[in-house]
Amino acid sequence: MATTLSVLQEELASVDSELQAVELQVQELLERQQELLKKKTVLAKKIKQFSDTESGSSKNTESAAESWNKEDFPWSTKVRDMLQSNFKLPRFRPLQLETINVTMAGKDVFLVMPTGGGKSLCYQLPAVCSGGFTLVICPLISLMEDQLMMLEQLEVSATLLNASSSKEHVKWVHAEMLSHSSQLKLIYVTPEKIAKSKMFMSKLEKAYQAGRLSRIAVDEVHCCSQWGHDFRPDYKLLGILKRQFPNASLIGLTATATSHVLCDAQKILCVQKCITFTASFNRPNLYYEVREKPSTAQDFIEDIVKLINRRYKGLSGIIYCFSQKDAEQVTMSLQKLGIKAGTYHANMEPKDKSKVHKHWSANEIQVVVATVAFGMGIDKPDVRFVIHHSMSKSMENYYQESGRAGRDDQKADCILYYGFGDIFRISTMVVMENVGQQKLYDMVSYCHSMSRICVCRCRRVLIAHHFDEAWDSANCNKMCDNCCREESFENMNVTGHCQDLIKILKQVDHMKEKFTPLKLTDAWLGKGLSKLGVRDVVAPKLPREVLERIIAHLILQQYLKEDFSFTAFATISYVKIGPRADLLKNKGHVINMQVITRKNSIAKVRSPQLSSPESLIRKKMEVTCKKQQNERKRTHSKNPTQAKKSKTAINEEESELMIIED
Repeated sequence: MATTLSVLQEELASVDSELQAVELQVQELLERQQELLKKKTVLAKKIKQFSDTESGSSKNTESAAESWNKEDFPWSTKVRDMLQSNFKLPRFRPLQLETINVTMAGKDVFLVMPTGGGKSLCYQLPAVCSGGFTLVICPLISLMEDQLMMLEQLEVSATLLNASSSKEHVKWVHAEMLSHSSQLKLIYVTPEKIAKSKMFMSKLEKAYQAGRLSRIAVDEVHCCSQWGHDFRPDYKLLGILKRQFPNASLIGLTATATSHVLCDAQKILCVQKCITFTASFNRPNLYYEVREKPSTAQDFIEDIVKLINRRYKGLSGIIYCFSQKDAEQVTMSLQKLGIKAGTYHANMEPKDKSKVHKHWSANEIQVVVATVAFGMGIDKPDVRFVIHHSMSKSMENYYQESGRAGRDDQKADCILYYGFGDIFRISTMVVMENVGQQKLYDMVSYCHSMSRICVCRCRRVLIAHHFDEAWDSANCNKMCDNCCREESFENMNVTGHCQDLIKILKQVDHMKEKFTPLKLTDAWLGKGLSKLGVRDVVAPKLPREVLERIIAHLILQQYLKEDFSFTAFATISYVKIGPRADLLKNKGHVINMQVITRKNSIAKVRSPQLSSPESLIRKKMEVTCKKQQNERKRTHSKNPTQAKKSKTAINEEESELMIIED
């Protein structure tokens, strides 16, 4: 009887175990079902758009572009003349003519065009060719000042109004708005001016009634939507403009907006019907690269200085930092090492920001070290490099910020330094934002597609996927680090690593403690494991940066998750067990990552200043001499440590020679 009971209990346990495995499989299948349903919806929408195009029932971008890509309108001759005489441009860029024709016809239009594609011309040129003035709403003072400097050189009358404007200047602008003899063509304001200045709205209303307000341009229109990456509350109040001034055409411009964001922005701005033009995201002259951030601040600065002095000697650039403190510290460090650099952030005095901006524009300083306050619309054409000291908080931000480079269509570099700690530093800042954390994780996924671990994919494919655009990596033309690599890959099973991390976190939770990502990594490496009482977890024999990437990968895949604690002074990110951890109860469940198998492989990074054969030969001679010197040091040195350093230097120089020869 006892034997029979024991057998039945074993069978019951077996059935329970199998049921648990089936439940986990069902959970995985349900998740896959949701992914496929989303994909199906997107594909069905695209098929409908194509069908509508063929039947003529929808004016999409292509058909609308064909209708407006003409120069037989009443204003066409004047527009062409002003383009060449005032703006000194020989021809239009893609979608500029179409957008200008739509707004000149008095219709509302939205334009999505890459940074550097020439969006500002689409309202500046019509402003010059129209009577009255164009009201331009911009989110940043730096953007306004940049455009005003350019317009002043072109002898186009324009001005801005902000909180620091003098009473005399405000009075003069108000008078010009109503004067029929005024030559003022563009008035730049922030959205806060519209939202908070009753006096300005009163003057706008009188100008509209007098036929002086010809159009409204809303730059960086994605800021309207809470789903946009740079949501600004006062942008939500701009719908008053179209309600109060319905006959003034509106033009909304952005470099980064999904279709969902555009629809949301149109509703907020009270635009009933509008034509939308969308250009390709691709900037073929930009080289995208992601680098591992050095572990110490000193090594990091030295790495950046080497880049500037070697690859970008005498060339103009921007370094974006996450915080104002970072920007100031990096600037001081660069200045000490002989780099002409200036700081730019939101809390500086307006005159100091203008000074840095003007000196950089005039090439009196080489590098602006800035926060995102120095950003949207900066139109210096010869920026040869944009370096990100820390990753951006979203792909949209990164695309815009990196897009400051190469506006003259010449080759330029966009280099992003990725560090594990940056994930959690930024996540504590965006946790309160709508979908802020998911946008950050999309950025982390972009960074993980790099040299040592995870799948290497063309950077342009990753960017295109984010902006719902199809892209063939063959068209990259080796203009990103991943397309220049020649490594081979194999799967790395990280299931055991994940199980060890979960054991550590369970024990930490049992002890009613919390682990930050740093503490978790330290514990995994064996520091304090005995105190925790997790005896069956062995510290892995892998470099710390690989372990950090595994933790980040498991967070992205939801086997682990971030948990936030709010104090009076800070938000702290802790690591907890994630919702997908239960899948590991199924013994057949495997978590894989891809790693590079060929060692000492390097990406053949393009160097803009080494373009002539003479400079390449000179550089090769310098490196060869260094190699010979280090070889002699190694041969004659009796000190093993010194000999080892010399050998390392020789290997680095051989790698550098490989790059030059390629």
